[in-house]
Parts: sequence; C-alpha cells; structure tokens
Amino acid sequence: MQRTVVITGGASGIGLAIAERFADLGDRVFIVDITQGAVGETLICDVTDHQSVTNAVNSIAANCGIDVVVSNAGRHLSANIENTTEADFVSMFDLNVKGAFSLVQAALPHMKERGGSIIFIGSDQSSVAKSNSCAYNMTKHALASLAKTTAIDYAQFNIRSNIVCPGTIETPLYTKAVEAYCTRSGANLDEVHQAEANEQPIGRIGQPNEVAAMVAYLASDEAGFVTGAMLPIDGGYTAR
Repeated sequence: MQRTVVITGGASGIGLAIAERFADLGDRVFIVDITQGAVGETLICDVTDHQSVTNAVNSIAANCGIDVVVSNAGRHLSANIENTTEADFVSMFDLNVKGAFSLVQAALPHMKERGGSIIFIGSDQSSVAKSNSCAYNMTKHALASLAKTTAIDYAQFNIRSNIVCPGTIETPLYTKAVEAYCTRSGANLDEVHQAEANEQPIGRIGQPNEVAAMVAYLASDEAGFVTGAMLPIDGGYTAR
C-alpha cells in the first residue's frame, strides 16, 4: 500500500536521502522545505513559521492523508554559551525545536484514525555533550523529549514516535563546515576528514543513506513494537 510521507528539510543531505528511500519504496513523498526538492512533491515553507507549517500539513492531509512524518529540518551552531547570542539561541530553537513541534502538532489530528509513524532526526548530541555546541545540544535534547512524550501520549492511536540520532554524517553541511574550519585554521582538509573518521570507533564517517535505511525501518510494520526509542547511528561514538 502506498503511504503518504511528509519530510521537512528534504531537499538536501540526510533529508534528501530519506526522501529518495521512501520514493524507492513506492510511497508518495512530500518535502516541506525552503528550497525545491528533487524527489516527490515540494511545498515551499519556512518551518519556523507555525501557521505556514500547519497550512502545508493540512493541505497534504486533505488530499491524501498522512502516514509517516519525518522531522528533519535543522541546523548546527558552533559556539559555547558565552559566544551564543540571544538571537542565535532563539533562531536555533525556532528551527530545530519549534519547527518539529509545529509539524507534529499539525500532523497528529490527521493520523489518529489510521495510525502512523513519526520520526525525529536528532543527533548523537541528543544524549551526550560536545564542546562549542551549547544551543544545538539543547535543541537535540529537546527533540528526544518530544519524541518520547509523543510516543506515550499517542500510543493509544497506534501512532509510534521515535528519534534517530546520527553521529558525524557526510552531508553538504558537514563538508561546508570542515572546509570553513580549514580556511580559518589553515588545517589540511584530508587530515581533518581523517581525524573526524578516527573519532568514530568504527573508523569512518556515516553516510546519509544509512540514516535513511533506519528511518525506513522505523516507518515499517516490522518496527510495529518500537516507540519512544532513541536509536543511535553514530559508528559507536556514544557507546564509549
């Protein structure tokens, strides 16, 4: 049976890989993003705008219902608490947390009748701390809380809610961040990539399609007894 899948931030990186995975499975994919997606159908929307997100979700649901929701839109900020401005703090929570809240709040009424799966894209920082990552770390912990409380509150409707927690994944954002660091510091690009790989016990950086595979599993009937879970996909980073 073809499912309707809604993905925020699905135009690039992990979100794009997730969109491609569901499209390959034969599902109808809707991308909610500020830029046009390459897979499925795109609704141009800034997820920091609560009403715009609500309107987008309602529009999708009116046409074909909603079976799977993937809250993926977000960004990173490299700064400790002293170097985090109030504007930085607010914008991080607006995108990473309020965007997820708005998406799920809008989708739930449409999912109650037939159940479904909600998957949040968290981070290894949903459970551990890293340096120079104050606001980002807080947002990813908040997403873990949102995934768990949603799981408890909506299990009665056969709606499952889980959070996938990727570690270092080779995305355009990762590449851009490493290149910017090398430009600032004069570090060698290949050496920085290797150092990042060495941080993972498995000895390499993860790939977006590996995250997409886990998301697809959580959306499947095979994961029917999985809800309220935090699933790391970090090469063993948080196992230490």
